[in-house]
Amino acid sequence: MTDDPPHEPPERKRPAARAPEIAPALLGWFRRYADRYLARHFHAIRLARAGFDPAELPADRPLVVYLNHPAWWDPLLGLALAFERLPGRRHFAPIDATALARYRLLGRLGFFPVELGTRRGAAGFLATARAILDHPDAAIWMTPGGRFADPRERPVELQSGLGHLAAKVPAAIFLPLAVEYPFWEERTPEALARFGKPLDASEARLGPGEWTVLLAERLAATQDALAIEAISRDPARFETVARGKAGAGGAYDAWRRLTARVRGEKSDSRRGRNEE
Repeated sequence: MTDDPPHEPPERKRPAARAPEIAPALLGWFRRYADRYLARHFHAIRLARAGFDPAELPADRPLVVYLNHPAWWDPLLGLALAFERLPGRRHFAPIDATALARYRLLGRLGFFPVELGTRRGAAGFLATARAILDHPDAAIWMTPGGRFADPRERPVELQSGLGHLAAKVPAAIFLPLAVEYPFWEERTPEALARFGKPLDASEARLGPGEWTVLLAERLAATQDALAIEAISRDPARFETVARGKAGAGGAYDAWRRLTARVRGEKSDSRRGRNEE
């Protein structure tokens, strides 16, 4: 007999993180569905003309688009903007692991699971995000506030994962995106968006906490600019990305059509005076 310790099985190594596989045909179908769904529920999707144009970004650098989180609509609006303004990229987004387990279809559309509220989940998110951003044509879309919040809420507070990502992936560019959904002059709301000034992670050697503060300040400035444009209710300040249904619907629109016909005027269900 020897005094050697009992044999222990070797520790299992986690599989290396990798970018999710996207099914192009399935993604195409989902995009068409999402476009129709947005058109039914919004008067228009509008992008601020004065905001940053993502077409100016270098095509050989990975991208992180981070946005505020005012409503359930944010992922669908992000999808519409992703393919409208960044068509040459592959798009990914983190999602709660329990939700992805319920809706596995999303995993084939570019969503990747994150275990919320744990160190293991934070480490897993960083590993997968870094694997995605190893590809220069990749873009990750995030709502790092971690909860629904009114677009006027200040200060803007972001979870630390975004700052850690900026500190660890200097090749990436971080692009703030402000969104909100005000009612103007139609029965359905407007979906408004504005891209802010991007941050190049290679231009500053900051710690994760410093990055988190800087990224939050840049997003707050973008939200403030969009708020001024939203309050103006001026469609001319925006480019119309997509248009939905106009008018109040039902008896109200029928009455307007009838009175316009009696007066010999052309009936227009849009109520806004400055509509494009």
